[in-house]
Amino acid sequence: MEPRFNLLDSPTAAKIAKRFYTAALALEESTLPKNLRHLVELRVGQLNGCGFCVDVHAKEAAAAGETALRLGLVAAWRHSTVFTEAERAALALAEEGTRLGDDGVSDETWAEVRKHYDDDQVGALVCLVSLINAATRMNVIVHNPGGSYEPGMFAAMAN
Repeated sequence: MEPRFNLLDSPTAAKIAKRFYTAALALEESTLPKNLRHLVELRVGQLNGCGFCVDVHAKEAAAAGETALRLGLVAAWRHSTVFTEAERAALALAEEGTRLGDDGVSDETWAEVRKHYDDDQVGALVCLVSLINAATRMNVIVHNPGGSYEPGMFAAMAN
């Protein structure tokens, strides 16, 4: 697949991409576990069919120490035993927050999230799901392909 358009060639889109990245850096300051953030980002990328996002987040998660087993089972997390109850709650929120047109976020999922995460972590999860959904949509629209990402590539964007 060939990309339709390089968003970074557009001055406006490049500014927005940089701001997206710096906004996401605020999540680094939250107490939401980094490995959980990677799992959520990976799952949203999978749901939205974003090869670029799946590439980025699988590689970043692996570089941060996530196991190949857990990365491979993210797509089937409901039918696996390798995720904690807290991780399962966050993955359910990621799925329901991505598929808002189906039924939105259920009260059951929300209650599970609230059971496992404090207010700051809940806020971080909501922002994380929202940000990664926006990013995946931009990449899918322009057909940004996966496969060439190297961990840490985006760090230069913050400068």
